[in-house]
Amino acid sequence: MRSREVRRKWPAFIVTAALVASFITPAAAQTAAPAPSIADQIREGLTIQSIKDTTTALTTPEMEGRGTGQPGGEKAANWIADKFKALGLKPLGDKGSFLQKVGFTETTVDPATSLSVGDTALSYGDDFAFSPAVGNRSASGDIVFVGYAIQGKAAGIDQLGDVDISGKFVVMIEGPPPGFPKEAWQKQKLQRAIMMNLFSKRPAGIVTFSRGDEEQTEDQAVDYYKRRQLNLGGEKEYYPSQAPVFVSTTAQGIEKVFKAAGMTREQAIGLAGDTKFRGKDLKVKAKAVSKINVHKVTAYNVAGVIEGSDPKLSSQAVLFSAHYDAYGKINDKIYYGAADNALGTAEMIAVAEAYSKLAVKPKRSLIFLAVTGEEYGLFGSKYWAKEPTWDIKKVAANLNLDGIGSEVYGPVKTIVGYGAEHSTLGPLLENVARSFEVNVIPDPMPDEKVFYRSDHYSFVERGVPSLMLLGAPAGDKEVWMKKIKDWEKGDYHQPGDTIKDSWDWTGPETVAEVMAVMGWQISEAPEMPSWLKTSRFSKYDRGNSKPIPEDESEDK
Repeated sequence: MRSREVRRKWPAFIVTAALVASFITPAAAQTAAPAPSIADQIREGLTIQSIKDTTTALTTPEMEGRGTGQPGGEKAANWIADKFKALGLKPLGDKGSFLQKVGFTETTVDPATSLSVGDTALSYGDDFAFSPAVGNRSASGDIVFVGYAIQGKAAGIDQLGDVDISGKFVVMIEGPPPGFPKEAWQKQKLQRAIMMNLFSKRPAGIVTFSRGDEEQTEDQAVDYYKRRQLNLGGEKEYYPSQAPVFVSTTAQGIEKVFKAAGMTREQAIGLAGDTKFRGKDLKVKAKAVSKINVHKVTAYNVAGVIEGSDPKLSSQAVLFSAHYDAYGKINDKIYYGAADNALGTAEMIAVAEAYSKLAVKPKRSLIFLAVTGEEYGLFGSKYWAKEPTWDIKKVAANLNLDGIGSEVYGPVKTIVGYGAEHSTLGPLLENVARSFEVNVIPDPMPDEKVFYRSDHYSFVERGVPSLMLLGAPAGDKEVWMKKIKDWEKGDYHQPGDTIKDSWDWTGPETVAEVMAVMGWQISEAPEMPSWLKTSRFSKYDRGNSKPIPEDESEDK
């Protein structure tokens, strides 16, 4: 734990005056030690031990990975509710409880699901997986290989050539060819254009694979698709019956496909790299059967509130959020979700604990919301934003925590505020971070579109200025970014996301302190935070009920 003696003095804008009782003599008043500021009190009440204990409790084997709609998820929700109650928060869930019920539709793969190429049967989950939107379908047909499926007349490239793909299985490499500028590929949405072109030719199926040198490979897609899928409320929308069956394959899976056709994966990749390549009939048939099971499950958001003290401002609230769910238990493997996001939940609870110890209560109310279903599509936060247990028009701001563990690499000296450029929360973050001698930097990974991928965005869509905090150590950002990339490849959304002995817990403490002080400043300010005129969200008032157009929310 970082020593209290070396903590920095807080600037005047967050210092509150000490109250001196009338019975203290002038001489005594002159020699009395100054009362600690509210910020100092928040810091004193926010402890590393609290963050560590909560993170540990949420990642025990008994919690079974806190899966949405699974017993472990319900156990975690009740644990958090008990914690809120012990801290003196008032319930803000359904019927006077801390829990808000959220209904989901769960989809799992039936053992009858299969894919065969010639006489070779592929293994579901190891070799291939269907897109979750395929539903109950079957298809068969000859297999043709079309490289990257690029048809560019101006460039003289036609990888489909004269091959008729109607009613056949198209095998293709997904993504840009080697050397093609990734930025141009994404900006021009060329993958979408390629897929739409294939759809128009009515193939029976589309089988995709990757070269293996991409940041996101088909092996990762298969790993996600093989898991149970959740959808908020009703059944997930499935592709129409005339749409092709979409198949993702692993490196070993596609090797089996090409082996049945008398060639190798590497040979196919080599052929596709030639701009003069034309579609090739592999002279072998594929048969696919997709069968799913669907039923309803229930999960819970957990909500509590510290009521404000100001008669006029207490009806407004600062909303703190973090998702507590992980992927739960799959095939007897527990996906512990320590960094993502037991740690963020623990930081948020530590903020609530620090506030609960204050003798002076905030002017605005403070809502603490632990949401479920984030990993499947921000579903818990979307549900609360749609069915809020507090008037959404009176939510002053949302401060969200959803990490990848970068704050445990060492003492936090760098912080990213996702969404800072859109509202007055950005300047506030700058001021508070400066008091911690922490440097605020722009999104270091803009291609990953993190701003659109966590729970704060559910509140942005309702017109509430929102911010997500991510902490990192000092030094060259490329060093810790590489560490993030390595973690994403090995532990992200995997059973390996556990508490490590190497974690530096002072980092999470700093992130939580920054969040807590920001929340206090928002609570005390005369006006609620607002969108900047330069932001595309500035035209959306709190309580916005219309979906934000895709060209304004960008591709997620």
